Amino acid sequence: MMKKGRVKISIILLLLIILIGAFSFINFTKIGFLMEWNNTYTPQTTIKEIDDEFMSKLIEAAINRTEQNVRYDPAYLQIDYPMGDVPANTGVCTDVVIRSYRQLGIDLQEKVYEDMKDNFNEYPNLWRLTAPDTNIDHRRVPNLMVFFKRYGEVLPITKILNDYLPGDLVTWDLGSGKTHIGIITNRISNNSNQPLIVHNIGTGPKLEDILFKWKITGHFRYYGK
Repeated sequence: MMKKGRVKISIILLLLIILIGAFSFINFTKIGFLMEWNNTYTPQTTIKEIDDEFMSKLIEAAINRTEQNVRYDPAYLQIDYPMGDVPANTGVCTDVVIRSYRQLGIDLQEKVYEDMKDNFNEYPNLWRLTAPDTNIDHRRVPNLMVFFKRYGEVLPITKILNDYLPGDLVTWDLGSGKTHIGIITNRISNNSNQPLIVHNIGTGPKLEDILFKWKITGHFRYYGK
């Protein structure tokens, strides 16, 4: 009887050891999985930091445009594709945006063309075109507005300064069918306390206090994604 009792105790102890070992293995595996997940998951704060870094570079690129000697010239020209550009000493308001993004490796000429090629009817038919034109489409404000609506963040149009952040893109109606676009910077006007805008309205790229000067028609944020 004593022998049988010892055998039962031994079996029970063995089962306990097996259960403890299995429990330890499951927890160890779980910990390993969580460690691996944490190494691959990107927290939202990190994404925000990446976005902030992108906008800082975009603002810097835009301000760099104001240091270039550019003559305002809206002439239609044949240019290369992709990464085509009019002569560096000429340009219009859209070229400020295009060249700023290109400094970050983002070619709006190619992106707009590729989207218009597949979604031509989504874009305004203001120039009686029947197909995309790599020479000019990306240099037209209405086309950029559609593109940013489709692939960027569409932000509210208000009179509240805090709604407009550095790196945001703003479009205006100048009247008589004329449109305009600029990039908000982190520079602040000493007179109005409003953010200064990099734009080219006729005298080359300038850093000016013009946010609420004309009717705002669009407010976007685009990270090139």
